[in-house]
Amino acid sequence: MKKILVTGVKGQVGWELARTLAPLGQVIAVDMAELDISNADAIRRYVRELKPDLIVNPAAYTAVDKAESEPAMAMAVNGIAPGVFAEEAKRLGVWLVHYSTDYVFDGSKSDAYVENDQPNPQGVYGKTKLAGEEAVRAVGGKHLILRTSWVYGARGHNFMLTMLRLGCERDELRVVADQVGAPTWSRGIAEVTAQILAQLHSPLCDAASAAACSGTYHLTAGGEASWFDFASAIVRQGLPERSVKMTPIAAEQYPLPALRPANSRMSNQKLQQTFGLSSPSWEVELANCLAGRG
Repeated sequence: MKKILVTGVKGQVGWELARTLAPLGQVIAVDMAELDISNADAIRRYVRELKPDLIVNPAAYTAVDKAESEPAMAMAVNGIAPGVFAEEAKRLGVWLVHYSTDYVFDGSKSDAYVENDQPNPQGVYGKTKLAGEEAVRAVGGKHLILRTSWVYGARGHNFMLTMLRLGCERDELRVVADQVGAPTWSRGIAEVTAQILAQLHSPLCDAASAAACSGTYHLTAGGEASWFDFASAIVRQGLPERSVKMTPIAAEQYPLPALRPANSRMSNQKLQQTFGLSSPSWEVELANCLAGRG
């Protein structure tokens, strides 16, 4: 049975991956307590002892604003660790799946970003995530870099859970309406990842055609929304008994330490063309998440 190493199991995407990838092999799911990914030597020792058949790395330093004051830690986790995983994956001759973000772009493009658009991150978080992407690509092994956006789920810390909490506590919510992207359910990310890997490990997919699939892909829910749109849908569907006034505001009215892209829309066309896969609309994903809350 294939051994699948999944990092960041206590995170939103890692927790979902540990369950979704189980049909593909034996999942060894770790978090910082088992594997300190801020320590390159610890990564090398762990991978060389385990000898996994697949490495999936959703672990990341995701505190976007805190990263501005902790750039070294953010770089260790987001920028350096992915390159180390890539080196070890290449040494073993196995695939690495790594996750990145819309924050590698500056948001100035008028329409959806495609994979070969020029990155221009505006904050420490985005810069360190781009460094991780570049490190993986520089190694040159078999890899998938899956860029996603506005991730939420029923676990951890995320926008959806924050809105549900605040919607219970307050009669009015003021939410940024001039930043647009695709809210993406962590379970949806995990499910598409599993479908990609099932194709790459299928007997119908030879080594040459699998290797040709190596590269960067955008993986988000379908459609687009502002944070205000997303918040309004969360409150409407998740708290139907509450009457909460939803007020749109400009990003400049809610200043934060790190800049956010005004446009986080990313095209999923390459994913569709290569693997024949697409995600449901963000509205459908949100409804499914709220219906299960798990």
